[in-house]
Amino acid sequence: MNQGILVKAIDVTKNYGTFRALDKVSLEVARGEVSCIIGPSGSGKSTLLRCINLLERMDGGAIWVKDELIGYRRDGNNLHEISDAEISRQRRRIGMVFQRFNLFPHKTALENIIEGPVQVLGEPVNEARDRAAALLERVGLADKANHYPSELSGGQQQRVAIARAMGMRPDLILFDEPTSALDPELVSEVLDVMRDLAASGMTMIVVTHELGFARNVANTVTFMETGKVVETGLASEVLSTPKSARTAEFIKAVHS
Repeated sequence: MNQGILVKAIDVTKNYGTFRALDKVSLEVARGEVSCIIGPSGSGKSTLLRCINLLERMDGGAIWVKDELIGYRRDGNNLHEISDAEISRQRRRIGMVFQRFNLFPHKTALENIIEGPVQVLGEPVNEARDRAAALLERVGLADKANHYPSELSGGQQQRVAIARAMGMRPDLILFDEPTSALDPELVSEVLDVMRDLAASGMTMIVVTHELGFARNVANTVTFMETGKVVETGLASEVLSTPKSARTAEFIKAVHS
């Protein structure tokens, strides 16, 4: 695989019964790149993220992250599913930020962030606490370390979720419509954190309807519909002069 490519998906297929959620989807994301995936609801965007993060098993195709085949071991021309322990090891390198935050409600902001580094990576508690405090400061929540999720706004909870993902020192962070559950006035505070993360060189794949963010921050944009990639390319080109009439129609509808 090209040394500059961190994520490579080839012909990824996922079925739910007779419904084909992903239909031979291919995608490449370079190291340090922000790749936004746009498209209508039900187009397979979130399913693709879940396949990359091994939350869903693919029915066909292959995904590599950092030159490692995800979810399978190759033996000649045959692929074998890897064990749950191997899946857990691969998943450590891939952070994920969900629509609904998915914080532990019984743990404080600080405790949410240190859970993974301590329990999964085996970091000493004091070291993990120091890093978690620094991450909370980075996302503008240094004063909320001892607050529980129920005491935080949606935007604050999502910023804690981003800090939690960063706490695992991932090679890649996946964002599944990270602002869609937020009140409009809280969206900007989350996008600002994501802009800072992008500027620091973190590789990010972002499923989003925030086309302004995609235009200003993304390197590449992929438009999906009915489980297929309709168009992919530089963000400036796809969002300004799309080749596909369907992409243009979608962009116009989102902006209107």
